[in-house]
Amino acid sequence: MRTSTSEKLRALIDAEARRAGFEAVAVTRPDAIPLAPARLAEFVSDGFHGSMEWIAETLQRRAEPSTLWPEVRSIVVLAMNYGPDHDPRDILAKPDLGAISVYAQNRDYHDVMKGRLKEIAGKIVARAGGDVKVFVDTAPVMEKPLAEAAGLGWQGKHTNLVSRAHGSWLFLGTIFTTAELEPDKAEIDHCGSCRACLDVCPTDAFPAPYRLDSRRCISYLTIENKGPIPREFREKIGNRIYGCDDCLAACPWNKFASAASEAKLAARADLREPKLSELLILDDAAFRAFFSGSPIRRIGRDRFVRNVLIAAGNSGDPSLTSLVRRLLDDVSPLVRGAAIWALSRLLSDREFSDLAATASKTEDDASVREEWLAASNLAKVD
Repeated sequence: MRTSTSEKLRALIDAEARRAGFEAVAVTRPDAIPLAPARLAEFVSDGFHGSMEWIAETLQRRAEPSTLWPEVRSIVVLAMNYGPDHDPRDILAKPDLGAISVYAQNRDYHDVMKGRLKEIAGKIVARAGGDVKVFVDTAPVMEKPLAEAAGLGWQGKHTNLVSRAHGSWLFLGTIFTTAELEPDKAEIDHCGSCRACLDVCPTDAFPAPYRLDSRRCISYLTIENKGPIPREFREKIGNRIYGCDDCLAACPWNKFASAASEAKLAARADLREPKLSELLILDDAAFRAFFSGSPIRRIGRDRFVRNVLIAAGNSGDPSLTSLVRRLLDDVSPLVRGAAIWALSRLLSDREFSDLAATASKTEDDASVREEWLAASNLAKVD
């Protein structure tokens, strides 16, 4: 039997994907996610996107791949495993250390994947002609519904992709192409009655299965959120200083996932269990140097130190007090405000009230003054 041109192209794509370090590759059509537009619109109308206005602004292009690029005929979805070699929740029992989401413990996956996707895309053009576009999470593309339609996995109750072979630990990228490729069969939902990912969430960010309220999600609060972290969530954040892996780590399908290879996406040793005391002293230059090549660098020093201060306040470690007190004079109101909350937890009520009586008088930022007032009301001494 003669092999068709389409089959030869698919064989090439599969071979190049394996060579580039992708664990899974599948194909779908641009019209394969007809339910996605309504679901995305509901997510936005309910306000679940929080301050991520770029989701609302790109609603139409995000929901319809052919709106983003009318010439697309096939979408190749590729997945790279970043599974940890341990339970990432173990660090939550070590309050003097900072918990960084597994995906951010090495090089920025956007950089790792995009270059490899471009290489594969180039091979597609060389073989089939036409045109291609490569996307890795930074464009208005709904990778997870497309991956489900392509058969790589299904969107679990935590809204992330789940694979029977790799659990919840997959990075996704897409290649849009004008080439006509035979689509793969969509995957079905295998969550069953399991609620592990929903029940483990520290902030109750899932109002219902398959629905996420980003405004309550620790990943959103510590990464996307540019302002102070709402007080109702601060204690629940614990020592999570960048993202949260709880819902991913709780997934029973992870028992089939292998750890990421050392050469590809293994964690940096200094980001596995960093000490809060070493992170509290980072100025902007030190922050940029320490997180060079890391996705953490994108949120900036002030937001990151804000997160570390919340963890310091939750640590119960009095040895951090002097480091936190120095940040009361930080140039950033965001940092000063978080330092106030941390000190309200680390100092006795009497000590904090005495400090507030003097330090709050020199504060000229309204949001920071409000932090002093709120913390002082909780620490009133008769």
